[in-house]
Amino acid sequence: MRTKQGYTICKTADLPPGERQIFTINGREVGVFNVDGEYFALLNYCPHSGAPLCKGPVTGTTLPSDDFAFVYGYAGQLVRCAWHGWEFKIATGEYLMNPKIRAKKYAVTVENGDDVVVYM
Repeated sequence: MRTKQGYTICKTADLPPGERQIFTINGREVGVFNVDGEYFALLNYCPHSGAPLCKGPVTGTTLPSDDFAFVYGYAGQLVRCAWHGWEFKIATGEYLMNPKIRAKKYAVTVENGDDVVVYM
């Protein structure tokens, strides 16, 4: 099994809650998201049609609910592909309509107090 390499990509102050940035890491575009103080990284590639997934809007969605009721959930926890509207959970990379379909996800840690590190 190959050991993953850590890449320091920014300081925590450079990526406040609710924000995301796209970095080129080891030749790959990776979107790094701060969701309520937790950091997540996804490959900037939609598994549906190859669109730049991480450039789409960060949003929530309506959840299953009773007739004539609209319940909004996952606020700030989804990224929507700008090409066809597919929604993916930022924390897991799962496609909301079929969890077997996933965007590539990378581990992210905060090290030395304020270094955001992506492991690939």
